[in-house]
Amino acid sequence: MKSFDAIVIGAGQAGPFLAARMVEKGMKVALIERKFLGGTCVNTGCMPTKTLVASARAAHVTRSAAAYGVNIGGDIDIDMKVVRARAETVTMNARNGLIGWFAGMDGMSVIYGHARFEGPKTVSVNGESLSAPRIFLNVGARPVIPKLPGIDDIDYLTSTSIIRLDTLPRHLAVIGGSYIGLEFAQMYRRFGAEVSVIEHGPKLASREDEDISDAIAEILRSEGIDVHTDAGNIAFAGNGNGVSVTAGSAKIDASHVLIATGRKPNTDDLDLDAAGVVTDKRGYITVDDKLATNVEGIFALGDCNGRGAFTHTSYNDFEIAAANLLDGDDRKVSNRIPAYALYIDPPLGRVGMTEKQARESGRRIMVSTRPMSRVGRANERGETKGFMKVIADAETKEILGAAILGIEGDEVIHGLIDAMNAGTTYPALKWSVPIHPTVSELIPTLLGDLKPV
Repeated sequence: MKSFDAIVIGAGQAGPFLAARMVEKGMKVALIERKFLGGTCVNTGCMPTKTLVASARAAHVTRSAAAYGVNIGGDIDIDMKVVRARAETVTMNARNGLIGWFAGMDGMSVIYGHARFEGPKTVSVNGESLSAPRIFLNVGARPVIPKLPGIDDIDYLTSTSIIRLDTLPRHLAVIGGSYIGLEFAQMYRRFGAEVSVIEHGPKLASREDEDISDAIAEILRSEGIDVHTDAGNIAFAGNGNGVSVTAGSAKIDASHVLIATGRKPNTDDLDLDAAGVVTDKRGYITVDDKLATNVEGIFALGDCNGRGAFTHTSYNDFEIAAANLLDGDDRKVSNRIPAYALYIDPPLGRVGMTEKQARESGRRIMVSTRPMSRVGRANERGETKGFMKVIADAETKEILGAAILGIEGDEVIHGLIDAMNAGTTYPALKWSVPIHPTVSELIPTLLGDLKPV
């Protein structure tokens, strides 16, 4: 049996960086990965998909060039093999960067294989037993495949497999109207496919306020995407051209089907019972405010703990664990203010509470909205879809949450993220002097328009 100071299982956005910090402290660390370094973000998530989003935007801007006085002439052509190759290059550069980084790190043993617990301090991988007083799980999540009629009789795509497509679908049916599905829907519409989005619930992006969801749907419909909400009795049947999709009264003749109905943690094949690690009914590993499981010395980081589903929350889990275990700090997951983005174009940047959540909290709240059509930068760029929204506490003057759906919304939101993390009240931001012309310059104006609701 080989002994280490720590074992990290899974090489996503938390484990490798924590392993590197421990090695810097002179520890001997085993990093176990069953497939590729970098996890979902590098290999099947953020990096390849946002590279594809960039290609899709280039196609959209090219088609719109005449409105800016730029005449290209003729139809544009999308080379999906080049599109795919570009995304693959971005992934491989990042993955190889990690490989090179770890190769030059004394004290780090990178082991490729499937780890399973033998006990609370011991795991087996490739037929060999490894032990350590601390074990960190960063095993991520994978797409959920719902049990829908006919699904076992068709070929379908997931967010993992669709990025390998090098041909353009004739008609892509996206099952699921949340963040992943919507990004692929707009992307493939801009590449030139017909696209239908089928959502079982009453609105797209269900965690958002209704006005945000409605605006997202309008953005997608304006680009020719067919949106079906409240779609009951979804079923599939193969036909000569692909797949017939039934969703309530709608019938769609699709060439390809993308299943984007959520994700589940990769915890079902780790033999967690052998270590006594507790999970919830969905398979997420139960952790406390410092990411410790119920078993002393075992921690869960990233998507598998159910405390965040983003690259940045996984990385923050690393920061919390490193601060507490290596730096003598006292950081907690509950201190994290939730923030994320939806990468349709224009993007949605979000932080903190929605208006619905703020109302339900029982606080006296203030709300301000501003259409992007009243933002100079948006008009100059000819991209005026969407709006800004901020929610504040009428008594404490705290900023409770915000949504920026519009041009550069994923960047603009960071001013409010930083203010909320610093505990800055909204009156203090009202007097900041921003740079003109930017989208962010409207934040003080937005805050100045807050009114009780």
